[in-house]
Amino acid sequence: QVVLVESGGGVVQAGGSLRLSCAASGSIPIANALGWFRQAPGKEREFVASVNWRTGASVYRDSVEGRFTISRDTAKNTVYLQLDSLKPEDTALYYCAVRPSYKTYTDPRSYDYWGQGTQVTVSS
Repeated sequence: QVVLVESGGGVVQAGGSLRLSCAASGSIPIANALGWFRQAPGKEREFVASVNWRTGASVYRDSVEGRFTISRDTAKNTVYLQLDSLKPEDTALYYCAVRPSYKTYTDPRSYDYWGQGTQVTVSS
């Protein structure tokens, strides 16, 4: 059992930055990966970024590549998502989740545990 708690969301102007954190209680198996998803009102949940817990290898959706950075601290059981150059279209509820690393990283159904989310609002 893994419990995930996100934090760091807020309201920021376009072009600003935020750093989201996802703290995990309970050990994350080394063969897992963590991902960040987001969901805007009236839209489907979409993949944002993922990091392999063992290797640190990361992958991003195209629209955030170069603006967002995912990282993990295995000693603190925490994953971070640095959001830079934010745009109004980045406004959403951001979730972190854990999946076995062999499963498809873009598919929410691959993930076994989810946090409650943290709201990011970007004003124009």
